[in-house]
Amino acid sequence: MCGIVGAVSLRNITPILIEGLRRLEYRGYDSAGVAVLADGNGIQRTRAMGKVAELELALECNPANGHLGIAHTRWATHGKPSEQNAHPHLSERLAVVHNGIIENHHKLRVRLQDLGYEFTSDTDTEVVAHLLAHHYAIKPDMLCALRSTLAELHGAFALGIIHQDEPNTLYCARMGSPLVIGIGSEEHFIGSDPLALLQVTDQFVYLNEGEHARLTLNECSIWNGNNQPVEHPIQRYEHAAHSLDKGEYRHYMLKEIYEQPAAIANTLSGTLGADHVLTAILGPDAEDQLKHIRNIHIVACGTSYHAGLVARYWIEDQVGLPCQVEVASEYRYRNVAVPEGTLLITISQSGETADTLAALRYAKQQGYLGTLAICNVAGSSLVREADWRLLTQAGPEIGVASTKAFTTQLVALLWLTTALAQERKRAPEMIAANVRALRSLPALVESVLELDAIIEELSHTFANKHHALFLGRGTHYPIAMEGALKLKEISYIHAEAYAAGELKHGPLALVDEDMPVVSVAPSDSLLEKLKSNLQEVRARGGQLINFACERAELDNGDGITHIKLPWVHESVSPIVYTIPLQLLSYHVALVKGTDVDKPRNLAKSVTVE
Repeated sequence: MCGIVGAVSLRNITPILIEGLRRLEYRGYDSAGVAVLADGNGIQRTRAMGKVAELELALECNPANGHLGIAHTRWATHGKPSEQNAHPHLSERLAVVHNGIIENHHKLRVRLQDLGYEFTSDTDTEVVAHLLAHHYAIKPDMLCALRSTLAELHGAFALGIIHQDEPNTLYCARMGSPLVIGIGSEEHFIGSDPLALLQVTDQFVYLNEGEHARLTLNECSIWNGNNQPVEHPIQRYEHAAHSLDKGEYRHYMLKEIYEQPAAIANTLSGTLGADHVLTAILGPDAEDQLKHIRNIHIVACGTSYHAGLVARYWIEDQVGLPCQVEVASEYRYRNVAVPEGTLLITISQSGETADTLAALRYAKQQGYLGTLAICNVAGSSLVREADWRLLTQAGPEIGVASTKAFTTQLVALLWLTTALAQERKRAPEMIAANVRALRSLPALVESVLELDAIIEELSHTFANKHHALFLGRGTHYPIAMEGALKLKEISYIHAEAYAAGELKHGPLALVDEDMPVVSVAPSDSLLEKLKSNLQEVRARGGQLINFACERAELDNGDGITHIKLPWVHESVSPIVYTIPLQLLSYHVALVKGTDVDKPRNLAKSVTVE
């Protein structure tokens, strides 16, 4: 989950490294550090607890300038957040930054200690630094030392390495954790994400699993796991650098909430006909394979998992196919029964989520008909390794709490549901209705965003609350789950979501006047059932907040608040009802005074298990 950046250039690279870290803080912000090969002074390292701003202050007191360097922003795994555990880690005349987990670090640490190496941190990364130094001492060739080290490491890692003996050379390696190479004029860069480097280049090479590289001012040499040279095309990053600017918005999260109409429109661009969907966008052979699908398995984590849960309702109702949704971190650790003709769908914003990637790789050995990645990052590992891909086109999402990535995932999944129904000759009227509903979505979301001021006022009722309950039924039960997750993530209020019909099976015991109960109440076939559940809450003194369709006739009274939403077609209702829950969690977080974009203990892209 950490972020790494590195550079070799003719210009002073310290400002580039710092700006890169700033753009990578969504990956972790427990500590930060930089190591620069300073002219005539060897490797100069500066580290600081907390966010990148603290590192900047440290550099003001002790400036570091040079043409070769690496930097790191940390999300702690091994070893508590502290300056001594902050990267880069040094050994003799080299420095290392690392994103990932070295699973055999303890065994390697004991061996290296026996060889006389002294450890100053509790991290698994320091093992890598000393192991590199050990192999370099045996044979003073950094490329050979790197290869010998990689052969001994077990786990997931992206590495950036510099050595005093090679003042114009940057080394890197990738296994299980994302890493890209930025291409410039007489300069090269590395980063965990292209976003880190958009300040200096929009030209990138994406490393594949098991590859390592040597970068100089004018050369970019890449080898695979067998030490054979490989070549990759240079790809231009399609999103403009202004995507990283908050503009008029106070936080990235709010900006990204308001970007959803455009993100949805971009996701749907070129995918819809007059009364049908255009299935050719799925990729080679996908159209032909659609007719052979008999079952669907969806695997994802967190918010993406909630998107999969919504899709299960759609797929089973509209297509008639059995659909199973799994948490990625559990899926790969059991023996999965894979019926003939089963499609695996993986969902991820970043395409680098460790558990989801591992699930995809596991699934490739289980006899699936094919694998489909729904993802927001075209060059990600998930997209490259899946058989087919469906890109969500949300643009960069910086806020840790996912917003536009989630709604565009739902859009992609509804589109896919419609494609499957179309292939199976389901009712043309239903397919045409889905297409119309999808086409209407950007305008509908715009209209719901106009509720922002009302929701902001409502948020103050949560000022002294410590618990909340979210209720939904049918496709809106996963939306209630997503609403609860958002509130937990950024306001730190303990929130639970339940299918409203389950209230009597335990949750009612928690309901009192101090617990807000938030319901998602569209005007659908389950509305009357939901009304009964809400009466159960009011009978116990619960404070009701209903996000309800304008056509829904709900009881009024003390302790009941209604936020009216426009009537929408049932198929897109879960997408529309997501928006006010996002706004609610955002404004409650402001009331609570939390760091909206960087909630404690979390990071944007979970690249470790």
